[in-house]
Amino acid sequence: MPLTVLVNAGPWLPVPPSSYGGVENMLSYLIPELRRLGHHVLLSTVQDSRIAADRYCYCFQEGQLRHIAAPYSEAVGIAHAHMQKVVETIRATPEIDVVHDIFEVVGPSVLATLASGGPPVLHTLQWNLTNHGRFYQQFDGGGRVFFNGISDPQMQHADENVKGQSLGVVHNGIDVNDFDFREDKDEYFITLARFAYDKGQDIAARICRELERPLRMAGTVGGIESPNLLFKELDDPASPLHGYRDVKYYLSCVRVHENHRIDWVGSVGGGEKRRLIAGARALLMPIRWEEPFGMAVIEALASGTPVVAMRRGAMPVIIEHGVNGFLADDEREFAHYLRQVERIDARECRRSVERRFSSATMAEGYVDLYGKAIAHARGTNAGRIRHRPPNLP
Repeated sequence: MPLTVLVNAGPWLPVPPSSYGGVENMLSYLIPELRRLGHHVLLSTVQDSRIAADRYCYCFQEGQLRHIAAPYSEAVGIAHAHMQKVVETIRATPEIDVVHDIFEVVGPSVLATLASGGPPVLHTLQWNLTNHGRFYQQFDGGGRVFFNGISDPQMQHADENVKGQSLGVVHNGIDVNDFDFREDKDEYFITLARFAYDKGQDIAARICRELERPLRMAGTVGGIESPNLLFKELDDPASPLHGYRDVKYYLSCVRVHENHRIDWVGSVGGGEKRRLIAGARALLMPIRWEEPFGMAVIEALASGTPVVAMRRGAMPVIIEHGVNGFLADDEREFAHYLRQVERIDARECRRSVERRFSSATMAEGYVDLYGKAIAHARGTNAGRIRHRPPNLP
């Protein structure tokens, strides 16, 4: 039976994103698959989105990513202006069967306050669940707002209150045919993520400098997409970027390692991104946090590019040690495996994604969870989740 699904992507980036954007990249694969299966998709996003959907709703014309790390008084207004439009759409569209929400914290907190007649909500957890601990400990979805994770390691770190309101795990997926495949690799390595201490670009830059290996670091710094734009902004003493944590991290910890072989290439997208990934000797993931999944990892593998990562979060779920990449327990091992990547078969990298992380498999998993959310909200499932109310003082 076809469903009408409202997908709440949030106001930060268009779908698909022009370059950086893990969640939005995931949605760029999920939405076409849902429509291919015959479901109707309403997309709450920004006007600049270009993905085909049955209907759009939006508050902002362009993505607001550069404000995501702004002071609370600025960022919170953007978040709630977007959610106001989502609520208006829900109230004006009674045929919505389920809301698929991917807007961190603000999405479920607002959607849980809707009257009991509101549609059931599946909120996908795409981030580190050790953040926002008080929210997750206290959240009450009222038997209508449910969670799902994107890897088992991620959900192992979830609060018991979250686990008690969760419906399962669905891995992110992609279409491997969207990526250029190369067996012959160039000399350079890559990182592909927004610059942040948890992502560990400083570790990659330092190791590559010590080993005299070229490194191209792609991603945004504080929401800024290129070095020229960043330093133009920083020329203004009044720019709020001077206070952004990720900007400080890049300037003090990463830029000091840059030279003619190691540099930040800015944010890349489209054909440029595909060529960069396909030509790389390996994608480096020296993460300092429990990465819940990692879209960049499966994008690299689909391109025949192995991955060297710290053994944290979902990396052991995606990376088969010695088959499609390597898992390191410390920086010494990381440097050692960086020198071993020629041992990895590019064809096996691609096959590992085809077997386990396809967009079709992801969409089927979400359709199953939509059905569970609807059944639980209606109270028609004999195995209904026994919701444990939060502990109140």
